[in-house]
Formats: sequence, structure tokens, C-alpha cells
Amino acid sequence: MSAYDWLMEQLEQHQARFRLIEHAAEGHTESASILRRHALAQAAKCLVVRVATGRRSRRYVLAVVPGDRKVDLDVLRTMYVGREASFAARDVAEQLAGSVSGSVMPFSRHPELDLVVDPELLVHDEIFFNAARLDRSVALATDDYLVMARPRVEPIAQQPVLSGRQHGG
Repeated sequence: MSAYDWLMEQLEQHQARFRLIEHAAEGHTESASILRRHALAQAAKCLVVRVATGRRSRRYVLAVVPGDRKVDLDVLRTMYVGREASFAARDVAEQLAGSVSGSVMPFSRHPELDLVVDPELLVHDEIFFNAARLDRSVALATDDYLVMARPRVEPIAQQPVLSGRQHGG
């Protein structure tokens, strides 16, 4: 069963409040958010991280942060008592996530992939993410997402960088 079909089945089984959004194929969070017409902070940016926990041991983490933030790799390294943390190789990430890069959804279906979500994403009534396809997204009620995914919730996003012009003399 494809990841997309699995997601649709889960949404129906849980009687989740969701909407499907069809759009041009897009795998970048900012561009997809524009196509879906929502605030970037409501986008679930999903990244597979490899944490080296020993010489020959590692953990893989599906890190989910708001679309306007970056994953703090040092926080994940510390959380997993690791030696280092880095983004997983693309082929490994795609195998663990069950979909191509840019279409990873905020659900873990693989036993070797831990799901950790930043609480800042969960302050919204609804979150948005690609539905294991680059041309289709889901807007899902956050409460329903939490029931379905049962993620570990930890602050794993870097603090936002203030943007704008510097005023000075």
C-alpha cells in the first residue's frame, strides 16, 4: 500500500477533520504553503535526521517543525545522547518515510523512525503537509493529528531569526 493510500485510510478510520488540497507539484515548504494559501508557521516541515549514538549505532528521527523554523540538530543529538546529528541520506530518508523527499508526511510508519514534533506547530487549529505526494496536500485538524500520530512533543526547532531592516545612524 502506498503512503498516500495509507494516509487516506487512516484519516477515514479516525474520522479526522481534514481537507485535501490539489496543487502543482511542489516539495519546498515555503512554495507549497503559498500554493495551499496558509501561513508558513502552519506547515509541518518533516525532516529525517540521523543521530549517531555510538560507534556503530544510530537512531533515525522524523523531526517535524513549523515551516518557518529550522530543526535544531544539537537538541536532537542531546535528546538521544548522541555523538552527532545530521540529516539522513536522501535514499535512507525516503525508504524510512515511505515517500520521496519533499513529500514526507508527519507520521512514522517505520519501526526505526521515531516521530518528534515541535510544540510550536501544534498551537494552530489546523496543520498542512504534503500527503506523500508532491501534488496533493492535507489540511488536518491538529487535535486529530495528535490522536492519529501520537508523537513525542519536544521543542526541537531553532528559535526564529528576526528579519527586517536594521535601523541605525
